[in-house]
Amino acid sequence: MKPTLTRRAGLGALLAAVLLALVPLPQDSPAVAATDPSQSSALTKRGTKGPHDDFSKLEVTVHQTKNLRGQGVRVTWKGGKQTYSKKTDFLQIMQCWGDDPAGPKREQCQFGAAPAALDFGQFVLQRVIAVGTDPRETEYDEPIPAPGLPGQTTSPFVPFTPVSGPPTKTSTDWTYFSNNDTNEESFAVTQPDGTGEVGFNLQSTREAPHLGCGDPVGTGADARGRRCWLVVVPRGSRDPDGTANNGSLQSSPLSTTNWNQRITFPLDFLPVGDPCPTDKAERRMTGSELVTEAVTSWQAALCAGGSTRFTFSQRGEELARSSLLAPTSTSPGLGFTVEPVEGGEKAGFVHAPVAVSALTVGFFWEADRIGLVKDLRLNPRLLAKLLTLSYPYDVRVNTWGMEPLAHLKGNPVSIVRDPEFLKLNPQFEEFRPAELSYPGGILLSADRADTAKVVWDYLRSNADARSFLDGKPDPWGMKMNPHYKSLGISTSSLYEFPKADPTETELLLSGKSIRYGVIDRSPYAGDFHDAARSTRRGTNNTKYEVAEDTATGGLKLTGPLVLPGSRRAYGIIDSSSATRYQLQTAALANADGTYVRPTTRAMLKAVEQFKDSSVPGVLVPDPARATKDAYPLTVVTYAAASTGLPADARKDYARVLRYAAGPGQKQGTAPGELPLGYAPMPAKLKAQAAAAADRLERGTPTGPGATTGGTAGGDGGATGGPNSGGGQGTNGTTGSTGTGSGGSGSGSASGSGSGSASGSTGGGTDTGAAAGSPSSAAPPPASGAGGNGSGGAPGERLADTGSTPSQVLGVIRWVLLAVLVVGGVAGIAGPAVLAAAGRRRIPSDSPRTGIRNLKSG
Repeated sequence: MKPTLTRRAGLGALLAAVLLALVPLPQDSPAVAATDPSQSSALTKRGTKGPHDDFSKLEVTVHQTKNLRGQGVRVTWKGGKQTYSKKTDFLQIMQCWGDDPAGPKREQCQFGAAPAALDFGQFVLQRVIAVGTDPRETEYDEPIPAPGLPGQTTSPFVPFTPVSGPPTKTSTDWTYFSNNDTNEESFAVTQPDGTGEVGFNLQSTREAPHLGCGDPVGTGADARGRRCWLVVVPRGSRDPDGTANNGSLQSSPLSTTNWNQRITFPLDFLPVGDPCPTDKAERRMTGSELVTEAVTSWQAALCAGGSTRFTFSQRGEELARSSLLAPTSTSPGLGFTVEPVEGGEKAGFVHAPVAVSALTVGFFWEADRIGLVKDLRLNPRLLAKLLTLSYPYDVRVNTWGMEPLAHLKGNPVSIVRDPEFLKLNPQFEEFRPAELSYPGGILLSADRADTAKVVWDYLRSNADARSFLDGKPDPWGMKMNPHYKSLGISTSSLYEFPKADPTETELLLSGKSIRYGVIDRSPYAGDFHDAARSTRRGTNNTKYEVAEDTATGGLKLTGPLVLPGSRRAYGIIDSSSATRYQLQTAALANADGTYVRPTTRAMLKAVEQFKDSSVPGVLVPDPARATKDAYPLTVVTYAAASTGLPADARKDYARVLRYAAGPGQKQGTAPGELPLGYAPMPAKLKAQAAAAADRLERGTPTGPGATTGGTAGGDGGATGGPNSGGGQGTNGTTGSTGTGSGGSGSGSASGSGSGSASGSTGGGTDTGAAAGSPSSAAPPPASGAGGNGSGGAPGERLADTGSTPSQVLGVIRWVLLAVLVVGGVAGIAGPAVLAAAGRRRIPSDSPRTGIRNLKSG
């Protein structure tokens, strides 16, 4: 370059520096949608005028209709009439299958298994159509033989016809679905202002094979999931024959006149199955459930961008670290963890941040006179009371003749009777709910995991909660369950949630007895996904009632029916699972007493306040530092791998890290994107992950003064086939270890075992490969976020755009200013220096340092 041009470049750099310093920083903006409006899959439809009720002003919106899987989807409406005492003016919503582009038939809809409540009309929750009640009914209008009663007849019913198999034979034939696993919303309430909202629990073919939603159709790039439908049947104040029945409906939504008023929404499901061909060589990964949703999404893109497929087995972080430290020939080579691998870089391990998420108290709570609870506040001491089973009704339910539990005497029987809870949540004070009108014991994961320690650290960081855990009563006299005293939880954290109360309760029936304990009364969930799915159904799966077991002749424990309008459950759940199932989330008190929900902004604020771990560059959660608007249970998950792995394995795993730091941080619902409920990583963490990928690919340094990581076993080479080992974990691409959902027709159980087969099972595994999935070499596009709800809960639009936060940009701005100033001065002075000394050239074979181009991989 000529000296004159160089001087001009230097002056330009100085001018750019001044402009950079003067340009105002972008302000923090509220969360935005995951995609721009043109890419949104929300769909709004209007109702129509019927023979007796006019629904033409009703507008119903389904807020996601594409890229669906087993998940919650937000349904809202306006222009309706206020629901009157569970008897008139409400919506009934059901999931249906059907290959006709015009929509499903009523025989193809999952409905009619909701537990009947006494205050609903006779057939409102059923598939039965009483003869003569609908003048437009021409198909199911004749009496049919009564089952088991020769010579007698009964009302006809609309049979359910599955995607494969014979139709049901009676109105109570639960071959395909039952009240244990149906997802129908039989009673969706309209508020006084004409609006309403539900989070509908969609089921893929994994949970409901009789619907077949997401069954692969086509092959290769043309593969898609089988389409299904969401059908909304608005109900007014009159039945099909025009009668008002004293203000109480009596007819089924499947009766022709009611069915003709339906509003139908297409649901495009992702193809369920392995997102990657099984003939590709396999690389195994394992570790924290906090990345299950993300890795599930990323797998399709990672497969499209290379010659290997990456399988993931979910397991506790401690087990994942142990596997990395003492590998075998079949151990996964990449582990996901919250706490760092012991020894870190000195032991030959690199750590790359890959995901920012949070632990939440997710809830679904229908309350009398309140309706759907959306706002809930919990402080550390209230959470400590729940985790230590300090409410008597979390241990057992007192029935007639039972003495109160002596060791919990004087404690409020449930959280809705706790003065501290009522003070924080005054809406409950207004109507003083019944003792049992609460969600029961809080759902907790059975896994031993770093995430449990984060929760206990949160409790111990608060003086009031720590005092309670130390055995001191709260200001109202409530004390901790004494069975937890010996655990020392006020001074040392646990990696699990023990249920330490040994109380057993005896139940008698027909001269026989059976006992239940706290595991029955307040059961564990298999994992966060299991907890989220149960919470969405409104139950903690409690069993404290007794019934005769006709199969064995003995007794069995059962739970109460979960009735529409009285579904209540809560659990400690990761933010991505809470968002997936459209749960509300409690606002938790942080270190300075501010109540915060896990929004993207609140999570990123917390990350800024994290502390360094014993391993340089690895941050760990510190709830005691979470102040102002920071969410206290925010977590960063790291990918860890040994630099002693074979070169081909290091290269493959480095590609995972680069994808996670790049395209994998674009938020959305399509395969390859960062699922809603995560916060896109800030620029600093993304750069750190990219640098870690470079170190991993380079491998163990050699030469004088190099640090040697020892011998790394495991994943010494990619192996083919669907069951190539993978250590202890769930069989499945991203399966959830633990229990599966019961009930007929539910195919979502995940088994624990050895290996990491590429079939997807368990929690969070319904996504599949899609044509056009981004490759690992693609640059990260502009990111956004999405979601729905209110008040900052995961149902709300959670994520910001993923751009550099203003606080970080503020620092970067001044760094760039200094760089440009130095560059400008050098540009001006350089030619004079070079003119005097001559240009010094760098030999072509000289070593070079610097950051590797991310696109080059």
